[in-house]
Amino acid sequence: MTTKRSITVTVNGQKHQSEVEPRTLLVHYLRETLDLTGTHIGCNTSQCGACVVLVNGEAVKSCTVLAVQVDGGEVTTIEGLAPEDKLHPIQEGFWEKHGLQCGFCTPGMIMASYQLLKNNPHPTEAEIRRGLEGNICRCTGYQNIVRAVQDAAERMSTSAETPVPAGD
Repeated sequence: MTTKRSITVTVNGQKHQSEVEPRTLLVHYLRETLDLTGTHIGCNTSQCGACVVLVNGEAVKSCTVLAVQVDGGEVTTIEGLAPEDKLHPIQEGFWEKHGLQCGFCTPGMIMASYQLLKNNPHPTEAEIRRGLEGNICRCTGYQNIVRAVQDAAERMSTSAETPVPAGD
């Protein structure tokens, strides 16, 4: 019998206390315990990037992190990226520039794009492509994703009120 561990995690600005099995992956904790299903499970091998979230402000593939490892930390999922009823400039860019088709990879792409633009507010096309290398899209061919990130960078550089996730 596995002994559960108590964890306290702030997710999207809200504190959660939970009992979890030590082997529970963060992606499963978010989806199954907290019912935040925007973070997708794609490959379970850290290859596709569909599960990217921010942990303490840094992008991580949540299928490679145990929930107990984020005890005391802050997690931002796609649901917490922008204030309620608004889109983050990155989400706006993906919408306006058709940076999605089926949408399965989109949450991970957006969260990885957030990390990229946080570290490099004015990336070149090559830097965007390199920054998103760990995220796979089987539908778009990436060109519209790159355009979406370029659009988001422009929106964020001209907006004084770019939404910043809780804890970032």
